Amino acid sequence: MSTSRLSKRIGAIAESATMAVDKKAKALKAAGEPVIGFGAGEPDFATPAHIVEAAVEACNNPASHKYTPAGGIPALKEALIEKTERDSKWRPDISQILVTNGGKHAVYNSCAVLLDPGDEVLLPAPYWTTYPESIALAGGKTIPLMTDISNEFRVTVDQLEAVRTEKTKALMFVSPSNPTGSVYPKEEMEAIGRWCVENNIWVIADEIYEHLTYDEHEHHSIRSLVPELADSCLIVNGVAKTYAMTGWRVGWMIGPEDAIKAATNLQSHATSNVANVSQQAALAAVSGDLSAVEEMRSAFDRRRQTMTEMLRQIDGVQVIAPQGAFYAYPDLTAFLGKDIGGQVAQSTSELAGIILDQAQVAIVPGEAFGTPGYARLSFALGDDDLVEGINRISQLLSN
Repeated sequence: MSTSRLSKRIGAIAESATMAVDKKAKALKAAGEPVIGFGAGEPDFATPAHIVEAAVEACNNPASHKYTPAGGIPALKEALIEKTERDSKWRPDISQILVTNGGKHAVYNSCAVLLDPGDEVLLPAPYWTTYPESIALAGGKTIPLMTDISNEFRVTVDQLEAVRTEKTKALMFVSPSNPTGSVYPKEEMEAIGRWCVENNIWVIADEIYEHLTYDEHEHHSIRSLVPELADSCLIVNGVAKTYAMTGWRVGWMIGPEDAIKAATNLQSHATSNVANVSQQAALAAVSGDLSAVEEMRSAFDRRRQTMTEMLRQIDGVQVIAPQGAFYAYPDLTAFLGKDIGGQVAQSTSELAGIILDQAQVAIVPGEAFGTPGYARLSFALGDDDLVEGINRISQLLSN
């Protein structure tokens, strides 16, 4: 009887497309190539000084050199209670909070504690690349629901109802969205939440871009809008995007006490506590005001407008102005099957390769997010690089 050398379950995991694009772009840049990367979802700002100072102080305190409780230091959990009440308009109990090793870890834990083999998770597409992998690792089955530029990438209750089965266990919900920048209006979010309550379906709500919205668009927490979700909603969040702390690796889950207890038990064996110094930095972040966040949001807003305007000037590109997060998600299907610098792309994956090879600009193709024909471009990079990168793409696609 033959057996696989490696686990089939782990071997089936796809590499993160966003990380792969960013890795290739950085490797080319390190080799001296003038590559501009629109791939990574990472603010180009330094972590605010008061947060760094808190970490330095923690480094100098021997108490920070030790283990913490697996679920997080009590002071950080208490601060997250206040932060949730301030930003999300509802107040959790300390027993409902788990501090995780970044937002991805919170997503993984959420799927692990909810799903049994065969359970179905409704996942609006485009979706962040990590969602279906976390669902699969828990034995679940992803049920994608397609959206497109015509409906501003928002799923409807009718779409959800059309695919609901007796195996439907959860809905993965994110607003503002990665990769589209779409933000759900309050009324639509409330209708989706009530549909989940009526059909006994869990909601895993990713709120990591909560502070990055533009124009008249506002972030709302589905748990606050629909209090009846109290026993069937897991919120995942983190400091990475709001506070420019992607490398500090601090996220959290908030939800029903039994689910958080189960996730804490899992984490106690898988990773134990988040790095103590990082937790102290996160405490300073979530306890402070949002002035540094507003400075970043203002810069992102300016870049968002620049990117949208420049993309719209490229004949054949369709794009909606991002409503939140820091990504544009243009439709590039007009360029498939056409000669571009002597090459012809039949997919946006191939088109992204041509753009990287010929224009030395890295974008993430829509196949990575479940929607071929589109591409994600982050505007979390410097203004000059943004303009230069879009100009290169424009020159290549316009010739």
